[in-house]
Amino acid sequence: MSMIRAAAIIVVGVVLSAPYTNAQAAKVNVTGKWLFNVETGAGSGTPSMTFTQDGEKLTGKYQGQFGEADLTGTVKGQDIVFSFNVDAQGTAVNFKYSGTIENKDALKGKVEIVGLGEGTFTAKRQ
Repeated sequence: MSMIRAAAIIVVGVVLSAPYTNAQAAKVNVTGKWLFNVETGAGSGTPSMTFTQDGEKLTGKYQGQFGEADLTGTVKGQDIVFSFNVDAQGTAVNFKYSGTIENKDALKGKVEIVGLGEGTFTAKRQ
């Protein structure tokens, strides 16, 4: 009987802690400047992104070897998705990033350079 009681206490504790965990995740805000480390089959780079988050809406600016570009995306829970277009020697190139917010100061995920390849990224808040 005491094992059943102990199991019930554990279940109640887990259920009651779930709203707290979700509330913590909802408070994630990526607003600020981030330094990225991007690795692709074509090479690597260290662009910076400046994000402004308003609820789930994400806007900002890319700065890197392809110049500067405005970006847009979303933050939903721990998931972050954003994209931007750059002009690479007269050719429009679209970058799509999708990843997870590891903690308030770290991101990681995948990058797709549409039509050219894929890679991975990590990022740290500056």
